[in-house]
Amino acid sequence: MPNYPTPHINATPEDFAKTVLMPGDPLRAKFIAENFLDSARLVNNVRGVQGYTGTYKGVPVSVMASGMGMPSIGIYSHELYTTFGVENIIRVGSAGALRENIKVRDIVLGQGACTDSNYASTFRLNGTFAPIASYRLLKTCAEQAEALGFTYHVGNLVSSDVFYGDFENVDKNDTSSAKWAKMGVMAVEMEAAALYMNAARLGKGALAICTISDHIITGEATDAMERQNSFTQMMTLALETAIRL
Repeated sequence: MPNYPTPHINATPEDFAKTVLMPGDPLRAKFIAENFLDSARLVNNVRGVQGYTGTYKGVPVSVMASGMGMPSIGIYSHELYTTFGVENIIRVGSAGALRENIKVRDIVLGQGACTDSNYASTFRLNGTFAPIASYRLLKTCAEQAEALGFTYHVGNLVSSDVFYGDFENVDKNDTSSAKWAKMGVMAVEMEAAALYMNAARLGKGALAICTISDHIITGEATDAMERQNSFTQMMTLALETAIRL
């Protein structure tokens, strides 16, 4: 096993459970640890990227932030998988809806993650790679969503490298979001594709569970505090999935 600590995680393999929930926001990681985990302890705080390990219904579970974007989650997921013995990472994040039938605060499960990123080039493939979730995690999560009675959708996400685009004088029906929506993509976020590619390369498990925080079509949105603290259905769903892996 590679040496630890790494430049980004000051911990040992024993500090992490086999399954890690990974929100983008460090404060969301803190919220999950304090409100859902028993005996949670801080195991990493390098650069303020908080990681905790505790138990949920008696099963060890960790939660650690990824930061924003594919480069950031690419670093943290790679180190957790290769250096700290983590087997599964469940992204618990926010996304913007691209379809009218998906509403703000609904949950989306990323069966696949399209992307406008060049992240796959690092794997030197002679073609186009299709980043997909781990079927076992996706199946388990969908079963738990059904059992809990949560409103959820399963399908493609798009992981974008761009949050602010130059849309001046662009027809609203000809934007990147509109084009992805035409292909049936559910929602846009910024991390899942890199997580799925790392997991595939390393033979690990990965799933992105996102709560719709804003709607690209209608303009409806939640505020930063609600995103941090109130997406509790998604958090519960991720934890109920984690303890069954």
